[in-house]
Amino acid sequence: MGGGGQLISVYPEELTFEIELEKASYCNLKVVNNTEHHVAFKVKTTSPRKYFVRPNTSVVQPWDSSTVIVTLQAQKEYPPGMQCKDKFLLQSTKVPPSVDIDEVPSDAFNKDGDKIIEELKLRVVYTTAGRHANLEEQSGLTLSATGSSREGSDNLAIQTVHRLKEERDSTLQQNHQLQRELELLKRHKNRKDARFSFTFAASAGLIGLVVGFILNLTLSAPPTA
Repeated sequence: MGGGGQLISVYPEELTFEIELEKASYCNLKVVNNTEHHVAFKVKTTSPRKYFVRPNTSVVQPWDSSTVIVTLQAQKEYPPGMQCKDKFLLQSTKVPPSVDIDEVPSDAFNKDGDKIIEELKLRVVYTTAGRHANLEEQSGLTLSATGSSREGSDNLAIQTVHRLKEERDSTLQQNHQLQRELELLKRHKNRKDARFSFTFAASAGLIGLVVGFILNLTLSAPPTA
C-alpha cells in the first residue's frame, strides 16, 4: 500500500522496522513523481537523533522515482509494548528543471506566495524477528495446506491421464488386431480365388484336349464303303 498526493506517491505508507537489540534496522521508501514537472522532496522526523535519512532532500524527474533509505540506530532495549510515537513528514513541491538533485535550495519548502507545498505524514511501526517468524510460520502452514490440496489435485489429474492413455493404447491394440484379421481374410479369399481359377483352367484345358483328340480320331478315320 502507498500514500501520496497530486505531486508524489510514497510506498509503503508507513515505516516498519524490525527491532533487534544492538543492531541497526532499515526501511526503504519509494518516492514516485506523479507529474510532468520536476518535484523536490524533503523528509523530516520528530526524532532526528534516532534516524538517519539518505537522501533527506532530492529532486525527482517527471514520472520518475527515487529511493530513500531510513536507518533506525541500534537500540539497547525494546520500547514499551513495542509502541512507537515517532512520525515522519515528507514535503514536496515543484521546482525548475535547472535545480540540481543534490543542491535543493534551502527555501524551496518555505510556505510563501503561491507556492504549493504538499505534505504527507508517515507513521512508524516496530516489530520483532519473533513476530516475523510467527507470521512466516503461519504463512508456511497456509502454503503447505494449499500445496497439499494442489498436490492432491495434481495426483488426480495424473491418474486420469494414465487411465485415458491405457484406454487409448487398448483401443489401438484392438484396431491393429482387427486389421491383421482383415488382412488374413483377404489373403485367404485371394488363395481360394486363385485355386478356383487354376482348377477351372486345368479342367477347361483337359476338356479341350479330349475334344481335340476325339475330333482328330474322327477326321483321321478312313471312310466306309
